[in-house]
Amino acid sequence: MPYRSTQVLSPGPADKTILHTIALAHDQRHLRRKLLHLDNDDVVMLDLKEAVMLADGDLLVLDTGEYVRISAIPEALYDIRPRDPLHLIELAWHLGNRHLAAEIRQDRILIQRDAVIKVMLEGLGATVAEVTEPFQPMRGAYHSGHSHGHDHGHAHGGHHHAHD
Repeated sequence: MPYRSTQVLSPGPADKTILHTIALAHDQRHLRRKLLHLDNDDVVMLDLKEAVMLADGDLLVLDTGEYVRISAIPEALYDIRPRDPLHLIELAWHLGNRHLAAEIRQDRILIQRDAVIKVMLEGLGATVAEVTEPFQPMRGAYHSGHSHGHDHGHAHGGHHHAHD
C-alpha cells in the first residue's frame, strides 16, 4: 500500500526522522497530485489542496507520521556574474524581459543553459560560466515561491484564473 502525503513542511525541520529522500529537478517540483516513486520501490501519493513549488529541503509529511525530504537534483546551468550590484539588476531585467526562469542571488544569477542567451549576456558585459548545481528559480508574479496553504486565484479582466 502506498504512503500518502497531504502536507508539506517548508523549510523542513532538521530534527525530523527522514524515511527517504526524493530527488527532483526544478521543473518536476511544481506539484499538487502525483505518485512519487522512492528509490526502494515504495510510492508516495502526494495529494495537496493546491499546487506548490517544492524546494530543496522541504519535507512531505506521510500519513504514518514519517517524513520524506525533497532534494533538488543538480542541473546544467549558467552562473552569471555581474561587474557590480547595478549590473546584476540590469542583467536580471534582461532575463526577466525574456521570461526566463532565474535564481537571483546577491552576487550572481543562475539560469538553464541556452547558447543564444549566453551570447547576449556576454555582450552585456557579464561573465558566464557553466556549472552543475541544484536550481531553485524565482516564481513569476502570478506564482508564489512557496504556496503552502495560500490561495492562487487571480482576477483577470472579468474572469477567474486559478493556478493548480
